[in-house]
Amino acid sequence: MSHDGPAPSRAVFLSLIMLAENCLESLMKMPHCCNMERFDNAALRERTAMRKTLIALSAGTLILAGCTTDPYTGEEKASNTLLGGGVGAAAGAATGALVGALTSKKSGKGAAKGALIGAALGGIAGMGVGAYMDKQEAELRKRLAGTGVRIVREGDDIRLVMPSDITFDVDRADIKPQFFRTLNAVATVLNGFPETDVLIAGHTDSTGSDAYNQRLSEQRAAAVMHYLVSQGVDARRFDARGFGERYPVADNRSEQGRALNRRVEIRIRPRAR
Repeated sequence: MSHDGPAPSRAVFLSLIMLAENCLESLMKMPHCCNMERFDNAALRERTAMRKTLIALSAGTLILAGCTTDPYTGEEKASNTLLGGGVGAAAGAATGALVGALTSKKSGKGAAKGALIGAALGGIAGMGVGAYMDKQEAELRKRLAGTGVRIVREGDDIRLVMPSDITFDVDRADIKPQFFRTLNAVATVLNGFPETDVLIAGHTDSTGSDAYNQRLSEQRAAAVMHYLVSQGVDARRFDARGFGERYPVADNRSEQGRALNRRVEIRIRPRAR
């Protein structure tokens, strides 16, 4: 793909740049907050430098991250690395501007410098998380291809949907022997990307009592967690929960729908810092 990229990606970054600039401009026009009644020439020069840096950072992110092609739809889209870097830059600029304005004796200059530093740090942090999760998603798709596991990307989170036909027999919490190989692949990826936490959620269909389904869903989530721990994944990364029949994804009135609702989902998310 060329560096020109699709128009929507540029629109996102232009909006982010304007957001950071507007934040800084508003701060500099608030005498009660920043003790400043007007822009002096030095502050205007700093603001111009900040804008140029934001544009350069966004352009660099576009070039480095580029676009990805969805392997299922063929559609080109901005990668999570790109979006993470852009959002990080804008958020960092806004925060840096505020801190700089409130701590510097020359408020306009401090806000501009704070925005420059914040944009750089925010962009690096945002791109880092996005790239990390992009790589983990790619590895999961490669290792789980053809297993029946559905992989869903939701922001920086990765959700693995594992239907009952490959995980558990009806009314049982014992993992099917043929599912071990799939869980081995998941464990290998988790061990290769240790900076993530993992939520394992058990779900059932609507047959049986609420209490029975709740207990069964908890047992299934725990069974998956214990197996992954046995494969070397740090137990402290896990949170295993059962949700019973509360979150169906299909109609429980048909056998096909009930089979889809009997599932285990594994949500992988970046570790909070």
